[in-house]
Amino acid sequence: DQGIDAEVADAIRDHYKPQGPSDSIPVSKIGQAVALADKLDTLVGFWAIDEKPTGSKDPFALRRAALGVIRIALENVLAIHLKPALHSSMRRAVIGMFRQFGGLVDEAPFLVMADDEKWQDLTPLFVQGRHELLKKIESDLTPTSGEIEDIANLLSFFADRLKVYLKDQGARHDLIDAVFSLGGQDDLLMVVRRVEALSKFLDTDDGKNLLAGVKRAANILRIEEKKDDRKYSGDVNSAQLIKGEEKALHQAISSASALARKAVEAEDFEAAMKAIAKLRGPVDAFFEQVTVNDPDPTFRENRLRLLNRIREATAEVADFSKIEG
Repeated sequence: DQGIDAEVADAIRDHYKPQGPSDSIPVSKIGQAVALADKLDTLVGFWAIDEKPTGSKDPFALRRAALGVIRIALENVLAIHLKPALHSSMRRAVIGMFRQFGGLVDEAPFLVMADDEKWQDLTPLFVQGRHELLKKIESDLTPTSGEIEDIANLLSFFADRLKVYLKDQGARHDLIDAVFSLGGQDDLLMVVRRVEALSKFLDTDDGKNLLAGVKRAANILRIEEKKDDRKYSGDVNSAQLIKGEEKALHQAISSASALARKAVEAEDFEAAMKAIAKLRGPVDAFFEQVTVNDPDPTFRENRLRLLNRIREATAEVADFSKIEG
């Protein structure tokens, strides 16, 4: 009845562990839910009418509203998926509009054309159509193209606000970009945990050297793909791996990628980084001993695909192309 967003309320309810015989949610948690719903509804509403902050202008304090959502989620350790929460808020706004003006719409034909028998005959169909449309809106949870675009813009807006929030804590903005660039990163708490794990990893020798190797692989790929006007994606042909270092790298990538994916699914980001760290040695050995642009076009293509596998494997934890250094 207070308009609490279902996604937000469910997240808080799942997070809260009752300490006594009562299973009621404490007032503080209800306050968090109401505050989150209010801020999300505010952002969605202004996005809907295209009143977004521009430059230094933010007359409706929308940056502050987004920062408020971030602070509530992180300081109270709440895992909230923003995509469904924002979509729910958008759909609720449309339904609310229909309900608010529904009575006026139902009576409009009578008020405007009360003496017109033709209008009176059409009024029941008009009202029935409005109710059927409202029913469809309430039941159809598929986001429209406009909603998808607004949600994507709002997520970018939250990413920018998150950079500001974490700046005072010493977090690097490029690491936040590296995580958000993976796509589907709408849980602010998980984004921060990924960034923290990535930051610790890059402070190690393995992290620094692997980053250099991944960037080298990406640069070679970019140059060769541009020159050949094609992408070197697809499976590596293991039968065409003739050197020990490329065989070892292929095996290491398959193993590290599977371990990293499993760790990410378990939200154990430090374990994911440890899995990817195992690529450091094989990547270094590959570049020391193997010529990527081999005179034999078959070997060259297969090795370029192997470089692409390096890029894909590290993308299990972050988009390394976004990382500076």
